Amino acid sequence: MGATMVKPLVKNGSLLDALPSQGTLHVVMLGLDSAGKTTALYRLKFDQYLNTVPTIGFNCEKVQGTIGRAKGIHFLVWDVGGQEKLRPLWRSYTRCTDGILFVIDSVDTERMEEAKMELMRTAKCPDNQGVPVLILANKQDLPNACCAKELEKLLGLNELHNPVPNMPTIRASSSSTSNLIGYSSSNQRNAEKAVDTHLPSQLYSPKTPILEQTCESNSSMSSGTMSSFSYMPSHTNSAEKDMKMQHETKQNASHMKGWYIQPTCAITGEGLQEGLDALYEMILKRRKINKSHKKRR
Repeated sequence: MGATMVKPLVKNGSLLDALPSQGTLHVVMLGLDSAGKTTALYRLKFDQYLNTVPTIGFNCEKVQGTIGRAKGIHFLVWDVGGQEKLRPLWRSYTRCTDGILFVIDSVDTERMEEAKMELMRTAKCPDNQGVPVLILANKQDLPNACCAKELEKLLGLNELHNPVPNMPTIRASSSSTSNLIGYSSSNQRNAEKAVDTHLPSQLYSPKTPILEQTCESNSSMSSGTMSSFSYMPSHTNSAEKDMKMQHETKQNASHMKGWYIQPTCAITGEGLQEGLDALYEMILKRRKINKSHKKRR
């Protein structure tokens, strides 16, 4: 589809928008063919569904975050073809990128092992060490779609260990897509372990919503059964201060695995902006820790 989108860009006089500019984050969108990468890209770009064809080469568009900390932030997204013959080219696009978007067909379990192999190959490439990986679990509107927890196991995400600090908060959106945010269960277990062993962390704060991922039926996305929210009680006593201090110390001592699963539907656009917000959080944390390491040197 790469060649087909050039004409509209020129016609609208927005070809320069696709060029790098100061403050723009560079993101590469990868995944197997037919996973829904191009559909997701142009849903983010135009906020409407476009009928796409298989990408031969790449598409490049500048998209803008609309919610959370990513609101107003520009992302230059390179959508690279997912056919097997094109995958050797992925490495050329991931060099010096700020983040990787890996799109998964949540229904196609027969190709899940193939997707896992390509994801691991990309994430474990020496050039991509520490680069945040956002996994878009696409096609959540279809029956039998795997939830985030199931995908975590099928993709073997416990094998990924990218040195990216954990996101302190995941804010809920006021839209119906707020229930689509997926929270890695392994990261949640790490956080629980931190509290149990009294190793402080900023992962929890008195007013921070904590997402508890469930694997209930994905056939009714709008009903909000994919994830639920629970809130830690707010206190103003010394116990709260002690816990906060413990959380802060733990945050400096531990790192998340550098990946995040976001359930999405590229056709309707649900979950896509939440995914960008989560990716932006990881990018900010990565830059912060890199800056801290440079100062120590």
